[in-house]
Amino acid sequence: MPRHTLIKSMFTIAHKAPLPARIYRQCIKGCLPVLFILMLGGKTQAQEMNLAGYDHTNMHFGFIIAINSTNFVVQPISNLGGHFQDSLKTIYSNPQTGFNLGIVSEVKIGPYLKIRFVPDLSFAERDLAYTFEGKVDSFTVTKKVESTFLDFPIDVKLISKRLTNFQVYVLAGAKYITDLASQTGVNQQLAGVNATVRIIRNDYAYEAGAGLQFFLPYFKFGIELKMSQGIRNLFIKDNTVYTQSLESLTSQVFLVSFTFEG
Repeated sequence: MPRHTLIKSMFTIAHKAPLPARIYRQCIKGCLPVLFILMLGGKTQAQEMNLAGYDHTNMHFGFIIAINSTNFVVQPISNLGGHFQDSLKTIYSNPQTGFNLGIVSEVKIGPYLKIRFVPDLSFAERDLAYTFEGKVDSFTVTKKVESTFLDFPIDVKLISKRLTNFQVYVLAGAKYITDLASQTGVNQQLAGVNATVRIIRNDYAYEAGAGLQFFLPYFKFGIELKMSQGIRNLFIKDNTVYTQSLESLTSQVFLVSFTFEG
C-alpha cells in the first residue's frame, strides 16, 4: 500500500474516533510536520529497508513524549438538588491538557507479539465545575485538581507484518498510578471557602490503544493514540458540598504519544 494512502487512512480513522476536540487538534498539529518529512523520504525508503535487523533483537529501549487530556468521570449522588439548601444543580468535569515524559522498554515474546513497559512522569489538571442556583441567577464554582503522576503501565503489543519501513499495532494492558501531588493530609476544616477536592494517592487503570511505526535510518519513530480508564473511586469525602455531592469520581485519560526507539 502506498505511504500516502496509509497516512490518509490514519487521519480518516482519527477523525471518526471519539477523542476530545482539544487533544484531537493537538494531535493533528503535532503529527503533520513529522508526517510531511516522512512523505518526503517515502520514495527512497520504499526501495530500501531501514534497520533491517531490528526485529532480530529481543529487547529495545527508547523514550516517549506525549500530550495528555485528563478528565474525571463524575457520578453525582441521586436527587442532587434535594440534598443541599444552597441549590446545587449540576457537577461536571472539564478536561485540561498536560504532557508526559517517559522511558520505553520493549521485550519480544513472538514474531508479532511484544511486552511493553513505559514508566513515565505525567503533569495533569482537571477542573470540577459546580453550578448553583442563586437568588437572582445561577453561578458556577470551579475547583482545580492538579496532579503529578508516576505511571507504570504494562501492555501487550500486537504488531503487523512489516511493510518495508512501516508497521501498525494495537495494544492493551493495565497500569499502576501514584499521584505525587495528592493532598491527602490537608486539613479541610481550616480551608473554609478555599476547600479543595482531595484525591487519593494511588489508582489503577486499564488501557488500550493503537499506533503507527516508521523505521528511519537511525531509529524507529512511532505515533500512538491511547485511552485509559481508572478503576478506583478517587475523591476523599469531606464535610463540604464539593465532596458530599459526589457518589464516585474516576479518572479518564486520552494520550497522544511520540516514541523514539533504537
